[in-house]
Amino acid sequence: MQTLNIAATVALLCVAAASTAGEFRQPYYYFQTSLATTHFNPKPDHVNNQGLINVERRSGAGNIIGGAYFLNSFGQPSQYVYLGKLFWVPYTSETIYAKFTGGLLHGYRGEYQDQVPFNKYGVAPAILPSIGFQSRTLGGELVVFGTAGAMLTLGFKF
Repeated sequence: MQTLNIAATVALLCVAAASTAGEFRQPYYYFQTSLATTHFNPKPDHVNNQGLINVERRSGAGNIIGGAYFLNSFGQPSQYVYLGKLFWVPYTSETIYAKFTGGLLHGYRGEYQDQVPFNKYGVAPAILPSIGFQSRTLGGELVVFGTAGAMLTLGFKF
C-alpha cells in the first residue's frame, strides 16, 4: 500500500508539472475513481476500498455539478449528488486548486445510519473539501470526508 501511495504521488506530480495555463477555461467533464482511503480512527468494520465512480461537469468559471457512486466506510452502496466550486491557487498556472462540494449523501443504513450527522430518512447533507491538481487530461485530489478519513483519487478530463 505504501508503494502504491508513493508511486501515485510521484505520477500525479509529474502530470501536474506538464500543465499549461488556460487549459480549463472551457467547460468539460471530469471522471475520477479512488486509489486509496484511510480512516483517521480505523475500526474493524471500516472498508478502505470505496470503488468510487464519480462524474463532474466543470464550467470554465470553476462551477461544478456532479454525482458519485461508491461503497461507504461500512461497505454499503452509496451515492452523493452535489454542486461545488474550484478555487485555483494563484501562480500555479491553474494546476493546483481547492475544491468544495455540498450536496446530498445517501446509503448509510441500518446500524450505520447514525454514522452520518442529520441522516434522516437515509439522506443527509454533506460538504466535502479537497485539494487537487490537474494537467491537460489527468488530475488527482485528496478528499477529506469529515472527521472520518481521507481519500486519494485519480481522474481524467473528457
